[in-house]
Amino acid sequence: MDKTFKALIVSEKDDSIISSIEDWSVDRLSEGDTLVEVEYSAINYKDALATIKNGGVIRSYPMIPGIDFSGTIIETTHEGLFVGDRVVVTGQGTGVSHTGGFSEIARIPGEWIQVVPQDLDLKVAAFVGTAGITAAQAIHRLESVGLGENKEASILITGATGGVGSMAINLLKAKGFNNITALTRKKSTDYLDSLGVQHIISTEEMLENTRPLQKQSFDYVIDTIGGATLEAILPKISYGGGISLCGNASGIKFSTTVLPFILRGVTMFGIDSVQLSTEEKSVLWDTIKETITKEMIDATIANEISLEDIVPVTKQLLEGTHSGRTIVKIK
Repeated sequence: MDKTFKALIVSEKDDSIISSIEDWSVDRLSEGDTLVEVEYSAINYKDALATIKNGGVIRSYPMIPGIDFSGTIIETTHEGLFVGDRVVVTGQGTGVSHTGGFSEIARIPGEWIQVVPQDLDLKVAAFVGTAGITAAQAIHRLESVGLGENKEASILITGATGGVGSMAINLLKAKGFNNITALTRKKSTDYLDSLGVQHIISTEEMLENTRPLQKQSFDYVIDTIGGATLEAILPKISYGGGISLCGNASGIKFSTTVLPFILRGVTMFGIDSVQLSTEEKSVLWDTIKETITKEMIDATIANEISLEDIVPVTKQLLEGTHSGRTIVKIK
């Protein structure tokens, strides 16, 4: 394939990181046995980190960010994949160490690819993306310690206006859980109100009490924040409860005691959706497909943009002023 195509390129120049739309060719893409014409991508916090110096995401430049994308196969030699297949790619190193989805064409190893069910739109597949897979896995882990048996359980979602937080709220509500508390540092609650969250708590209020054991306030937690916020949450988890940890927006370090674990039997799961096998992702996709609704999508999509509009949105993510999922229409 000789034609050029447009992509968002992140480059290092004079000790600075520069993002620009450029014309590229297939021979400059990372190796893979399958070419995909990308139709949609979505912007994640990791994509925002990829656009800044010392973001801890990209180590080799130039690079095309975009850890999620959906589109149609235009060339492949991978067994079981065919030209014309509608596919989605989430994680695996895409947009980090392997050229990613902010591009009109992507070249990907076939084992990273999920074929999209015929009844699932490509836009919806990109909307779900890594955020949806992460949220679904976090919920699945909590169900293994009792969440699925208790529809009245008190559930805390941190970083609730972000992609993972928003998807977690929507998936939980679709499963019949309504006693959900959203933790946010944003002043406006309009977005969370639109998702139908019952209770909203500020980050400042959460951090007020630092005792090693506190009132048992939440049965289950999905934490996308880490850091000091995680420190404050652990002492508040109920006996036999659990927490799925899937983010570090507030930092990678936290301090705690053994008390929540040995006196209340709290279970903490680490969630990594990047390196999940295609088989594990297929199970999660089936769960998501069964629960996702048009109303959920309409409530969660913040806006739909083009390649040229990506960088301003990544700045909003880094500043903590962005809510929901932003979809990138590539083609």
